[in-house]
Amino acid sequence: MAARRTAKDLRVGETGTICCLEDPEMALKLLEMGCVPGVQVRLSGRAPLGDPLMLVLGDQEYTLSVRASEAATILLKE
Repeated sequence: MAARRTAKDLRVGETGTICCLEDPEMALKLLEMGCVPGVQVRLSGRAPLGDPLMLVLGDQEYTLSVRASEAATILLKE
């Protein structure tokens, strides 16, 4: 079984489309911040030690900073 790709796995400048949110407890927080299934997400940068990550969501270019552990719960479409 292949591992699912997450927002944490993106390289800087790479994009993906949100499929679903893996952690039910974190899902509400991420949904409120705009991480809705079907939205395109782009990794625009990482802090020097790799955490947090800066994600750009959707066409509106909404920028969101999330911990690496939070980004790991954002599953992307294949």
